Amino acid sequence: MDGGALQITMPEKIRAALDPTRKARYRIIKGGRGKGGSWSIARALVARAYTSRIRVLCCREIQRSIEESVYQLLVDQIDTVGLRAAFDVQKTHIECRVTGSLFAFEGIRALNVLNIKSFEGFDIAWVEEAQAISKKSWDILIPTIRRDGSEIWVNFNPELDSDETYRRFIEQTPPDTILCEVSWRDNPWFPEVLERERKHLEATNKEDYDNIWEGKTRAALPGAIYSEEIRDAIEKKRIRPVPYDPVLRVHTVWDLGWNDRMAIAFVQRLLNQLMVIDYLEDSHKKYDFYVEEIKAKRYNLGRCFLPHDAGHESPLLSLNPEQTLKKLGLDCAPALKLEPVEVGIKRARQTFPRIYFDEVKARPFIDHLKRYRRSIPSTTNEPQGPLNDEHSHAGDVLRYLCACADQMRNDEKDKPLPVPVTGIV
Repeated sequence: MDGGALQITMPEKIRAALDPTRKARYRIIKGGRGKGGSWSIARALVARAYTSRIRVLCCREIQRSIEESVYQLLVDQIDTVGLRAAFDVQKTHIECRVTGSLFAFEGIRALNVLNIKSFEGFDIAWVEEAQAISKKSWDILIPTIRRDGSEIWVNFNPELDSDETYRRFIEQTPPDTILCEVSWRDNPWFPEVLERERKHLEATNKEDYDNIWEGKTRAALPGAIYSEEIRDAIEKKRIRPVPYDPVLRVHTVWDLGWNDRMAIAFVQRLLNQLMVIDYLEDSHKKYDFYVEEIKAKRYNLGRCFLPHDAGHESPLLSLNPEQTLKKLGLDCAPALKLEPVEVGIKRARQTFPRIYFDEVKARPFIDHLKRYRRSIPSTTNEPQGPLNDEHSHAGDVLRYLCACADQMRNDEKDKPLPVPVTGIV
């Protein structure tokens, strides 16, 4: 049963992107605050649910309760277009009495292969605040929404260009995609209260303004330890193609891990400049795996620089990490001395202007550094030491790299070289 035609209003750019006569697998709404994306999508889905029978999965990365979903937004739009009588608004879902359409709400991170099967027959997945969606979540959701003619609607304000959603739909836009880039300028109903906020931020914090209101990506997460250094590296084009030079030695700098990640940076030194040409990270692998990976790259290998704990003995192992890597054929420098983390961070800040990162092979390294930040307890709200998470291994590698930079040689007879007058060419 159909509910008949329904006239609704929304910003024209978004209306065109959501037009059901334009067939598409993905409909992407990208931009900053005030663009009207969320309420436009809600209104369009209410209209479609009223005029034809559809099942819609409304999802985000984390949803601990229905209050964290777009549930209330849909209810508000149902009321705004005068259709409350046509919809049965339950505590956990919404149904259309006219067509039998259904809205369900889930957090993707909590789903697994078994419980997501119940959504295989859904027609549309609306992904809200999609900048937070992880690769794992996308890999779960996309194959699930697979009914013939099914669609995935994505609404997001970008954060970093390394976010999975940005890479997947902006840098590597899939075929059969309608991409709508929209801002507050395109919203005829942009309220005066937001206009005052917009102008104030534009006058006081340009980087926040560009991200929040214009939908531009940030150099690094707010509060990232090396945010200023990364911004400087981007502006001065030190994140760029940095090809391997077979004349120079390739030194490896390690952060050791098993359950945690093992992280390895591949570094060449030219005069006083440091080129990170490659990066390797994995977990639950033995040392011979990493050594095979390193040798398979066929670089002109130099020395292997290890953290202070590489020389620690273990009652469970006959050889410590340093001895193991030497046995596997790597030339290991003496393990670095233990020093306070804050001392290492200060040195890294001073050394950062000397470092160049290959924009492809070293991208995982710089992506982690963009997210490397301090722990902030909710009880004090005061920044503490670096947060121990999936990004901290790259932060450790950077500190170790800067600690051993002046020990890197292209020949055993090399002496420390002076800082060059000009940059890398």
